[in-house]
Amino acid sequence: MSKNSSEIIIRNMREAAIAVSDNAYSPYSGAKVGCSIITTSGDMFVGCNVENCSYGATVCAERNAIFSAVATRGEMRLSIIYVYSEHGWTPCGMCLQVISEFALEDTQVIVGNRQGKEIVYSVKDLFPKSFTPVDLSKIKKNK
Repeated sequence: MSKNSSEIIIRNMREAAIAVSDNAYSPYSGAKVGCSIITTSGDMFVGCNVENCSYGATVCAERNAIFSAVATRGEMRLSIIYVYSEHGWTPCGMCLQVISEFALEDTQVIVGNRQGKEIVYSVKDLFPKSFTPVDLSKIKKNK
């Protein structure tokens, strides 16, 4: 992929994540988060956070985007993830666990904020000791 085409993809992902963050339902935290993902097929999916007064029932933007990819197209491999919030928060632990289930070795997570600052992470940077399907298969073998 050329530098220009990757810049266009990131710009499109940024715009999609910002736009979908406007749809966030966040009456408790006030934090509007948007996420766009690109799967290995090249398709983009988006999600926003949807809060609930029973906090455990809240679903973050990242998981909504990933679950949408799985539910609507059966997409299960992530190439790039873009997370937008006013303050540029990284994904929470629960989202990182879900991301690690579907991420490739080189999946990038780009975190952007309202001022336009972006930081690029690898999934390994954010979640170095993730529990993966490989770990689960090791447990099953030892039984």
